[in-house]
Amino acid sequence: MKILIMAAGSRGDVAPYTGVGVRLRAAGHEVALATHQSFAPMVKESGLEFRVLPADPRTGPPTADGEKRGGGSLLRKASAFVRELGAGIADAAGQGADLLLLSTTTAPLGWHVAEAMNVPGLGLYLQPVAPTAAFPPVVGGGRSLGRWGNRAAGRLSLRVVDRIHASAVKELRARLDLPPAGPRAVRRRQESADWPVLHGFSPAVVPRPPDWRAGLEVVGNWWPHVPEDHELSAELEDFLRAGPPPVFIGFGSMAGGEGERLSDLAVRALRRAGVRGVLQAGWAGLAASGDDVMTVGEVPHASLFPRMAAVVHHAGAGTAAAGLRAGVPVVPVPVMADQPFWAGRLTALGAGTDPIPFRELSVDRLAEEIRHAVGEPSYRDGAARAARRMGEEDGAGAVAEAVARFCA
Repeated sequence: MKILIMAAGSRGDVAPYTGVGVRLRAAGHEVALATHQSFAPMVKESGLEFRVLPADPRTGPPTADGEKRGGGSLLRKASAFVRELGAGIADAAGQGADLLLLSTTTAPLGWHVAEAMNVPGLGLYLQPVAPTAAFPPVVGGGRSLGRWGNRAAGRLSLRVVDRIHASAVKELRARLDLPPAGPRAVRRRQESADWPVLHGFSPAVVPRPPDWRAGLEVVGNWWPHVPEDHELSAELEDFLRAGPPPVFIGFGSMAGGEGERLSDLAVRALRRAGVRGVLQAGWAGLAASGDDVMTVGEVPHASLFPRMAAVVHHAGAGTAAAGLRAGVPVVPVPVMADQPFWAGRLTALGAGTDPIPFRELSVDRLAEEIRHAVGEPSYRDGAARAARRMGEEDGAGAVAEAVARFCA
């Protein structure tokens, strides 16, 4: 079967699908992954066919403070991004596919392409976006509004998504010669048909809400593909062996342009806490060097995190899961979107300290939480408990089984 996975966003929104793709390829399928040009090397190194999607994730989806920085309406920015993305999704699928696997960010557009091609689709989501009484919408990270309030807020969040996609859907359906239909109508049609969605996070972190409709399942994490022969660089190995386990600090695709400030803050906090550190450059461009600190580029978290005394990160879904998988304590520093949600989950599991909102990050606060994470055994115990449960899950295997059912 020719399978096309479509994923858009930051590296954390794309990398998990390389592991899914490799698993499906091992099952005998032809697998292509459509995503942004900047991730082409990652896709090709996984042995998957690469198909390009437009829109630059660094400038496309608006940041939480983009409006304050003079970027114009957040809604207008997001709508422009998805309009560009819609055309690219149609082009990528036009190269051929028997089955579309759609991420959270591509499903609202991919549904229409699947309809035009008359091929089945399956949702592969990294976030729990369906309304539920169990918790409020994950984007926004607000406190619980109670059972009724959580569900109402969840429905409202989907209406916002529909509004963002309205222009893109109108243009896409016209391009595909489909009859007019708004995004809300198509979404409701998918829901009434119990359109299947597999969620790639651990039920140890977010159990499946009991009020979800049929077809929505939580199957366990999808891990980025790491070659079996991968080794850390000699320089990094030498640093790790030169002293006690260091503390990792990285903000992934967050905080672009704040590298100098964050680098200085991170190094001062590490030294005040009395620990060594590994900084990951990320989109912020963190950089520092010395006997007690080292900067790295893209290094698989699966290879690096188990060697750490603790990890400090922005609490993106994938990074949060990688820290738990490694069984190491976490200091979450959420920046925006769904990150406060995952940060709260890490704390609730006993694997993470109290979150430090990014805007409240300081040398004193970070140093204090690093000392807690490294010095209090309860955090490592909490992470280890989660790691044991996650080790029993096979998220990619669940996708392979679902695809086999489509084949049958």
